[in-house]
Amino acid sequence: MKVLLLNGSPNQEGCTYMALKEVEKILQEEGIETEIFWIGKKTVGGCIACLKCKTEKRCVLEGGVNEFRELAKSADGFVFGTPVHFAAASGNITSFLDRLFYSTGVSGQREIFRLKPGANIAIARRGGTTAALDQLNKYQTYSEMPLVSSSYWNMVHGARPEQVAEDKEGLHTMRVLARNMAYLVKCQEACKAAGLDKPEAEPKEWTNFIR
Repeated sequence: MKVLLLNGSPNQEGCTYMALKEVEKILQEEGIETEIFWIGKKTVGGCIACLKCKTEKRCVLEGGVNEFRELAKSADGFVFGTPVHFAAASGNITSFLDRLFYSTGVSGQREIFRLKPGANIAIARRGGTTAALDQLNKYQTYSEMPLVSSSYWNMVHGARPEQVAEDKEGLHTMRVLARNMAYLVKCQEACKAAGLDKPEAEPKEWTNFIR
């Protein structure tokens, strides 16, 4: 059992990393393998709607998206972490997830994420966390992923890593989140052992609103 954690901050070991490490610590205590994937400092770049992913079965642009997708194939759960920039998720993680989930869906690889538990965490100095979380939650709810919650909204506050360490309630929220994630991952493993298969995916119907 493995949970893949995505660090969407330009700072490899900043505030977002601190929150993810708190989640990782509990997951490992629960016997869950973990890996933190950092998207880096370079500009990821958004989806250009070329639709080449439909035939190539991958995003033709660079930026770590394809590397993460390969890791995701063997993962059982996901935690996406972002700093808050102007009351929203960081530009890089937004571009990263846009390309990841779009190319996965268009290329017929929705099973990589379908029905695997997912969670989002947001870190801010002060405000904008709930808006950023609402934004990131869209990726999981679009992809048939159970959304993992905690005892409060999945957020931590601090402008520097040492301030994150002082946010006792925020870190408590991360630990509860991790235990809930571990439980759901173990439930899925138990379902497999019991021979309970996932519900069959129904082909998607595409419509628009002008006719």
